[in-house]
Amino acid sequence: MKKLLATATLLASSIVATQAQACWFWEDCTYTKTKYPMVLAPGVLGFDKLVGFVDYWYGIPSAVQKSGGKVYTTSASAFNSSEARGEQLLAQVQNILAISGAAKVNLMGHSHGGFSVRYVATAIPSRVASVTTIHSPVKGVKGAAILTGTDGTVAGSLVQTVGTAVSNFITFLAGNSYKEDFMASMKSLDTAGAAAFNAKHPNGVPTTACGEGAYTTNGIKNYSWSGTSAVTNILDPLDTFFGVMSLVSTSEPNDGLVGQCVSHFGKVIRDNYPHNHDDAINQLFGVRGLFAPNPTDVYRQHANRLKNAGV
Repeated sequence: MKKLLATATLLASSIVATQAQACWFWEDCTYTKTKYPMVLAPGVLGFDKLVGFVDYWYGIPSAVQKSGGKVYTTSASAFNSSEARGEQLLAQVQNILAISGAAKVNLMGHSHGGFSVRYVATAIPSRVASVTTIHSPVKGVKGAAILTGTDGTVAGSLVQTVGTAVSNFITFLAGNSYKEDFMASMKSLDTAGAAAFNAKHPNGVPTTACGEGAYTTNGIKNYSWSGTSAVTNILDPLDTFFGVMSLVSTSEPNDGLVGQCVSHFGKVIRDNYPHNHDDAINQLFGVRGLFAPNPTDVYRQHANRLKNAGV
């Protein structure tokens, strides 16, 4: 009965724990077996699974689970403020802690999800072992001001209407019922919004323009990684979007949306992966640059890093 109740609660909270796969006898079957489970928080669009089969983290949870790790994926509003999405993640993390019996979790957030995991770490620091931000605009995206109209070039009301309609549609396809607010999302992600968020959640944020942040704060280990290749494979239709956005988002090397230096948080594992913003989550369906590292390997290596760090 308890097992059935736990499963029902997880489903109701839009949380998916990926089932472990068989490990070959020649592999290290504990390579990614961290002390605490890993919880993945999505960026904008916010789904864990779209129309029932399109995974946000394409192939990543199963790759980590295969060698001993335990992974939970979460969902959020497609577009909303950092605080609203942070509260959504907090509720899911509390469910995961209660159902799994884990004392802590390792939080990992992609893009805007990086703000969500930092929000949770501030809210319940004693239950968080580590925070990892992935291609996350820690210090904001200059290009977001274009979409909010704060740069004076775009009518904000029109963008709000179209953006919210799109986000409501994505939420519908994902089977979620979160409140959507496209403009609040863009304002949270511009440089002013990010600065305001960082003032409330400073742990791990670098104090210099392109330095590293504190490696450990309140007993929580901080990590980040990002990339600097906007266009990585002409067969990936998303690369056209990132190629265009790379020209307006920032003047520094970037992944199509997020600048190299503004992504720094805590210990910077690497800030120049040959990945764009969606390669970071192994999209579109695993298409990437010919010689680029497999994103699933990057996550597996990080899980092993967390394991070796005792978390």
